[in-house]
Amino acid sequence: MDQDQVTVFGGTGFLGRTIVYQLLDAGHAVRIASRRPALPADLQRHERVEHCSADIRNDDDVARAVAGSKGVVNAVSLYVEQRDLRFTTIHVEGAARLARVASEAGVEHLVHISGIGADAGSRSAYIRARGEGEAAVTTEFRDALMVRPSVLFGPGDAFLRNLAALARLPMVPLFGRGDTRLQPVHVADVAQAVATLFNEPPAGHRVFELGGPDILEYRQIVNRVLEHLGQPRVLVPVPFLLWHLAAGLTSWLPRAPLTRDQVYLMQQDTITSGTCATFADLGITPRSLEASLPECLPTT
Repeated sequence: MDQDQVTVFGGTGFLGRTIVYQLLDAGHAVRIASRRPALPADLQRHERVEHCSADIRNDDDVARAVAGSKGVVNAVSLYVEQRDLRFTTIHVEGAARLARVASEAGVEHLVHISGIGADAGSRSAYIRARGEGEAAVTTEFRDALMVRPSVLFGPGDAFLRNLAALARLPMVPLFGRGDTRLQPVHVADVAQAVATLFNEPPAGHRVFELGGPDILEYRQIVNRVLEHLGQPRVLVPVPFLLWHLAAGLTSWLPRAPLTRDQVYLMQQDTITSGTCATFADLGITPRSLEASLPECLPTT
């Protein structure tokens, strides 16, 4: 057993993979727990990386993955429901299972990745499951740390890539008037925060809301992306009712381009509340979206 080993569930995903790199840089050995073996070549060869095939829906898989680890990160995420995968299954039942098994195994530290705005009373099944999942995790692992990022961006992310795709349109539709406020946060900054929680956790804090340095309206973000690409477009407000109708027509598709939960997410601000710990409590200065655009969306 490596005394500094951390198991990362969902360690092959966008955020989970970045957390793995940050933990390695901080001196930890890492066990990556995922349903499918999809490690980058450099991690496959890394002497302090181990891969464990594990499904968060299975008690035995979870127990095998956490065995011998000092810490555990739950970075498993599901953004679009499928026939055999529901939000409740992953974000509530799976999260609770992982917390319970980790507690029984004597794991010292559990970091649970949730999201700003998680709310057990939300109309959105996704947002509601995130809120219920936080409560379930705390019940099973009393000292679990909650990390709530805002909208994530970084090289290869879906958020900026989808916005860049809008440049192909002659006019760009907005969610409502485009005045929903977001606080985009770089994936590497969130991953650094998670690694810091294992090395130097600040006393007295259990919930961390992580947003970037700028609060921007959605239309401002779209404009900045289009200007960066050198392809300005006319922005057209579209009522949320029409977005919900469109989502209702397409959500049944195997790879739905839009779901009602995604529309609900765009109807509420995703910014830090001011009542939880932030990057400042971890001694981290997050990078801005604008300064990161050349890295995330290279134009040459």
